Amino acid sequence: MSMHKYSLLLLLLVSAAGARGDDGDREARAWLERMSQAISTRNYDGRFFHLRGSSSETMRIIHRVDRGRVTERLVSLDGSGREVIRTQNEVICYLPDRRTVLVDRRKETGTLISTVPRYSEDLEVHYKIERGPSTKMLGRRTQIISVQPRDQFRYGYRLWLDHETAMPLKSQLCDSHGNVIEQILFAEVNFKERIPAAALESAVSGEGYTWIRQDVQSPRLSRSVEWSVMRLPAGFRLTAWRLQIVAGSNTPVQHLVYSDGLATVSVFIEPRNPDTEAMNGLSKVGAAFAFSRRLDGHQVTAVGEVPPATVEAIAAGVTKDGATAVHSPDVAPVP
Repeated sequence: MSMHKYSLLLLLLVSAAGARGDDGDREARAWLERMSQAISTRNYDGRFFHLRGSSSETMRIIHRVDRGRVTERLVSLDGSGREVIRTQNEVICYLPDRRTVLVDRRKETGTLISTVPRYSEDLEVHYKIERGPSTKMLGRRTQIISVQPRDQFRYGYRLWLDHETAMPLKSQLCDSHGNVIEQILFAEVNFKERIPAAALESAVSGEGYTWIRQDVQSPRLSRSVEWSVMRLPAGFRLTAWRLQIVAGSNTPVQHLVYSDGLATVSVFIEPRNPDTEAMNGLSKVGAAFAFSRRLDGHQVTAVGEVPPATVEAIAAGVTKDGATAVHSPDVAPVP
């Protein structure tokens, strides 16, 4: 699936319980910091279930750190045989059922495990972090940590962190009513001193497959980046952008990514095809919501694993004439 500068917003965290409650929050923050450190710096090999609604997928993840360089391999153990391999510079996705390989450059350093929030030093502006009770999973003692949104524009998380390693043995993405939208549940995880490089090689040769490579556009070279979003929900900012070609079309699609550090929304802007019926309004795509609208001869779609109000607000705020925002120096190409 990077760290921000630490900002202690104590006034937002102090409860009626006084100093004792603040100590608990400080402890919860320490747990999240330990978790982020564990999933990014340790060698491990594990199997987990990825659950979305009524669907379930069994996955294997191998995470290797060698002299500071991270390589990660995610393998579907079910029928599709899908594999994703992340290196320092790119992500390669093998899709045997489609005989296709997708290759993308990547700047992001987070884990490929979804539904695990990365710790951000600015997290507490928009989320409340609390420590829950201790319990057991896989025969190991775990600490429950909750990350709750402060408004209606984002979802919350519940985490079961291993007491010894702080690895997330279970993670849930939850709506405002506490209903589970998506979760991972480890069946086993093994920590290793060394993992051989061969363990990170794909079992799929890719021979005879269609290889699709997406090249990142430089903001200095691109002259067609002219879209932005005004009146974003609090905390969301433009974090990445790209021009990409989708299958069956020679016209580039503008892809903007907005994030608050945890929640992420992608905005796709493409010229309207008069021969194709345009989508309009809210729809559901797996565990994500999408909102589409027509604008100035283009189709605009915002999609993300966020509440419907968020994709609707972001799609409604899309405007043409945002070159300055897209060319901002802290904006990276889409990984």
